[in-house]
Amino acid sequence: MPKVLFSLPSRKRLQAHWSLVRAIGAPAALQLSRSMRMASTDPDLCFSIHPKQLRHPVSIRSHTSDLDVFCQIFVEQEYACLKNILSPGLIIDCGANVGFSSAYFLSTFPESRVIAVEPDLSNYHAAKSNLSPYGDRAQILNVGIWSRCSGLGLRKDRYRDGRQSSRQVEEINPSEPGSIRGVDIPYLLSVSGQDRISLLKMDVEGAESKVFAPEANPGAWLHLVDAIVIELHDDSVFGPCSEIFYEAVKDCGFEFSVSGELTVCLPPRS
Repeated sequence: MPKVLFSLPSRKRLQAHWSLVRAIGAPAALQLSRSMRMASTDPDLCFSIHPKQLRHPVSIRSHTSDLDVFCQIFVEQEYACLKNILSPGLIIDCGANVGFSSAYFLSTFPESRVIAVEPDLSNYHAAKSNLSPYGDRAQILNVGIWSRCSGLGLRKDRYRDGRQSSRQVEEINPSEPGSIRGVDIPYLLSVSGQDRISLLKMDVEGAESKVFAPEANPGAWLHLVDAIVIELHDDSVFGPCSEIFYEAVKDCGFEFSVSGELTVCLPPRS
């Protein structure tokens, strides 16, 4: 919304502005509008915004995909579909990008802990900065999620808009330049020190087809997951993600729903 706000006719611009105020609060909306004007002349600008949903402000890098992700989470309220989850403990955020979703979870669920997984190094550093105010409740890992522990690299070919929120990984030799660590869900559960995953969030640009593939044996850990929210990418090089995912979770007893781009899998209502 902020990107197009200034090009709208005055009446529609006013309506859009008030929608922004209702979503993130007046101070944040004002700061965002000011910062967007400054960013139009400063491509290296990084500005801080404190939406009303968060306990702490977050930083947005101008001329990146950060603003689009910010609007998805805080203006369009992408994860409001999870607000009725009761007192989650461990949340694993696969594809954490710059940490906006993790910050939302940590603020919405004050008793939770988050492990944030992000393979892109620049995104990882941004996430580390954005999540630092939450202390040891947030653990940020510069790794990629995969079917097993292995070496991964960022794919060089362009996916979707090719920007920072659309990074894909592929398996490579761990000795290759640029290799990062690929990990699986059991590994993340083991480093958490917890017995269960309250919420598994996954937005990994198609790599979900590897995580939930039969050869990855997801049945070995799915019974330890209470809820899943996932964006499925059927247009990626990884193949039919939706088909693979639904086959893996069909016997888990979840109640399924769709919220925007998200597939939501929650425990049955009592």
